[in-house]
Amino acid sequence: MTGREPIRTLAVIGSSWGGMHALRHVLSQLDAECQLAIAVAQHRAAERGGSVLVDFLQRSCALPVEEPGDKDAIEPGHVYIAPPDYHLLVERDHFALSIDAPVQQSRPSIDVLFESAADAYGEEVVAVILTGANSDGARGLQRIKAAGGMTLAQDPETAERREMPDAAIATGAVDRVAALEDIGCVLTSLSRGR
Repeated sequence: MTGREPIRTLAVIGSSWGGMHALRHVLSQLDAECQLAIAVAQHRAAERGGSVLVDFLQRSCALPVEEPGDKDAIEPGHVYIAPPDYHLLVERDHFALSIDAPVQQSRPSIDVLFESAADAYGEEVVAVILTGANSDGARGLQRIKAAGGMTLAQDPETAERREMPDAAIATGAVDRVAALEDIGCVLTSLSRGR
């Protein structure tokens, strides 16, 4: 064993109440050279027409932001937002969409995204739990940690709703608690192998 840190290729982010603004802040800190593929499960209602969330985030993010379709390839340096009313799952090199039952009253579910990422990417994953009003993501974060991935939680003191980061931290599986303003910098460092 060399003691070297594994290379992270995929970041998965979960957010709920207050998440639109928290996501915008995190994604605005990433530069166009970031090579992480980033998949996001944000609890939200179904929308008519184009994606308001994608448009909102793209205005502040140097990376392309999109909603993936079923079987779309996972590309480095892209941000993928789970479509409303679908679970977003990660398979090796592509996404899958599911209309299975909501988990903790949510579809997309953070746990579903995180658990599939742990199974497909193992130690290459970094998971981030942001603001939210329930415990979705805590179970999936534990699975990522058990698979050798890295885990982060937003400092609950900087969260609009602290229940989600508190639940993640309570699992004992969080590697680092970071203020909202630091999370994007951590992801940028990881994308460069630091």
